[in-house]
Amino acid sequence: MAISSVIVVGAGPSGLLLALLLARANIPVTVLEQNHALDPSPRATHFAPPAVYELRRAGVADQLRAEGFTPKTVCWRKPDGTYIAGLDGSVQDGREPDRMICLSLQRVGQVLYENLVKCACAEVKYGHKVLALGQDEGRAWVEVQVEGEDGEGGTKRMEADYIVGCDGANSQIRRSLFGDLNFPGRTWDEQIVATNTYYDFDQFGWEDSNFIVHPEDYYMAARISKDGMWRVTYGDTAGLTREELLARQPAKFEKMLPGNPKPDQYRIASISPYKIHQRIAEKMRVGRFLLAADAAHLCNPFGGMGLMGGIVDVGGLYDCLVGIHEGKADDTILDKYNDIRRQKWFDFSDPISCENLRRLWKDPETIGDEDEFLLALKRTAVDPEFSNEFQKVS
Repeated sequence: MAISSVIVVGAGPSGLLLALLLARANIPVTVLEQNHALDPSPRATHFAPPAVYELRRAGVADQLRAEGFTPKTVCWRKPDGTYIAGLDGSVQDGREPDRMICLSLQRVGQVLYENLVKCACAEVKYGHKVLALGQDEGRAWVEVQVEGEDGEGGTKRMEADYIVGCDGANSQIRRSLFGDLNFPGRTWDEQIVATNTYYDFDQFGWEDSNFIVHPEDYYMAARISKDGMWRVTYGDTAGLTREELLARQPAKFEKMLPGNPKPDQYRIASISPYKIHQRIAEKMRVGRFLLAADAAHLCNPFGGMGLMGGIVDVGGLYDCLVGIHEGKADDTILDKYNDIRRQKWFDFSDPISCENLRRLWKDPETIGDEDEFLLALKRTAVDPEFSNEFQKVS
């Protein structure tokens, strides 16, 4: 039976992408977002090939690549900047249509939104906060608090054949399904601080992405725009307040960054301390409710597994819903979505992201000769065919 409507809760990139894919398959879709604008905070910027594939299916990959850029080099370094091992993406020039794209998540969201609102069967409703939910054999619904930009509003019920929670780590859909405190996994003790910073790393000959290995002063510095902005994400002492972390930032940069810069030598556009997690919901399907992306699972940001996994969730869920809509599958295919996507998190997203983080804490003097991943990177430097195949699966 054809799907008459889908509600997507959350206007982040995953929610907007799912809505755009569904709308282009002529499935009526409504996106509900509790805020009145897209989230501008520093977040992931690098879309790996599996994510780019889904963006291309939605018809936006070329525009995103034109506005952003294709990172070509990544490496691991000692604290003094000494090169340990790296990867040169130029071996894929002309070979891979879905190579990595780097563009701010906020701009990606804007592009998805601009394309979505052109679709006749789609709408986005800001100021719509989910309070509660329910379902029966035929429909699912959410109770929504509506708040206009003037503060006026009320509550209403909204129904659909299926409702998808893409509403982030604090997902109200997940909380309503499983309870406020039920999100199995763990929170890392380590404190992470993400910044968007203008600083001339190019003068030091640094790559597009650089991971600095040190038990305490580990960090990542990655180019994230064409105008000289870099994402500098570093670890700091656990247990400090936001104010204390911000006060420590100048000394951290002077100690860590190449050139040991003073505050007048760089400009921080934004800074965001946060805790990192490895968590996954008990289920990604409960009847007519589904979860995707951060609403369903979390992992630490090093290596971009969270963003990639969330977008691949969306692509798989889209295929399932289209299969139901076109009569090629019944709704038991959504159980396969649940089983497969949860297993992928356990098999790939969780262990790889954990190892990416732990790698940064190792001894920088010995890691190049001991770490299997870095040893494989060294092989890519002398074997272009191995490098190309390695990058397809990395």
